[in-house]
Amino acid sequence: MSSSNIFRNFIAPNVVSHIDEATGNYNPFPTFPFTGSLRPVYPLSPRRKVPERIRHPDYAVDGVPRTGQVLGRRQITLLDKKQQAAMRKVCRMAREVIDLAARELKPGVTTDHIDEVVHNACIERDSYPSPLNYNRYPKSVCTSVNEVVCHGIPDARPLVDGDIINIDVTLYHGGFHGDLNETYYVGDKALADPDSVRVVETARECLNEAIKLVKPGMLFRDPGNVIEKHAKSKNCSVVKTFVGHGVNQVFHAAPNVPHYGKNKAVGEAKPGMTFTIEPMINLGTHRDKMWPDDWTSVTQDGLRTAQFEHTLLVTEDGVENLTARLPDSPGGPAKMPEPEDTPTAIDGTPLSVDVVS
Repeated sequence: MSSSNIFRNFIAPNVVSHIDEATGNYNPFPTFPFTGSLRPVYPLSPRRKVPERIRHPDYAVDGVPRTGQVLGRRQITLLDKKQQAAMRKVCRMAREVIDLAARELKPGVTTDHIDEVVHNACIERDSYPSPLNYNRYPKSVCTSVNEVVCHGIPDARPLVDGDIINIDVTLYHGGFHGDLNETYYVGDKALADPDSVRVVETARECLNEAIKLVKPGMLFRDPGNVIEKHAKSKNCSVVKTFVGHGVNQVFHAAPNVPHYGKNKAVGEAKPGMTFTIEPMINLGTHRDKMWPDDWTSVTQDGLRTAQFEHTLLVTEDGVENLTARLPDSPGGPAKMPEPEDTPTAIDGTPLSVDVVS
């Protein structure tokens, strides 16, 4: 889950659209100038409960995170071996949970169902779903579809063939948070759409290239240069509003790791640090816009966006990816689809075509 400088509070709308008599669903923001075709589908399901036997973070009751607030803004936690082992455990469970959620993806499934799957999988692992009530976020996972950059709230909208969806999972277990996200294709139409594949695979590649930099002494401003260079080479842009962040006993901690070039982030990586890198890559403008729910960030031009995230541990001589994919993890890289209709000359010889890649 990405970090920004603005704490969000969810407030129910006062004006709603016409309620569908057949389903009871409605758009809570009918007068809002949406940038793309996606619309929220309410009502939201009731807040899911976490048993008292499971350790809760400090914000679980009132939505206000306090742990870590007394530290200096630039003070970065260095984990000892026991704490690193705790981070490995929670990150491994977070990977298991996101994989379970991804296996549920298909046309007709609602994002609220994904939230239910994630919530129950967290409980089964004696873990608290970190997003739940964090700054009053109402759900246990973030589900960001198509033009949603991040922090999409799971609702009653069914996924359709051709969607892309980012699932952002964080677990709290043993006093530590493990955070990751991936973007997935829904149905064959998404895999056949060159723009969807371009933005998703570019985001995946941007994260992979950035991780190669991580080792002791890496400057926190450096990943952004690599990410933006690769994104631009694929004719994509990089969101600047949200950044990677420290994650440990605190959900969002120092350092900040921007994803765009020529940023002014301070500090360098040291052994024992754990943080995320999570670039958000857009087909069009890098600028984003917030829905009235004060959580859902969308592209300003309504074009598609994709994101990938891992929690990383800086080791003595490099990096350990704590949320790495497993051999049987669903999803994974896709090939750029071939054009359906190749122009041909009169004699049937294929003509060369410029394909955006």
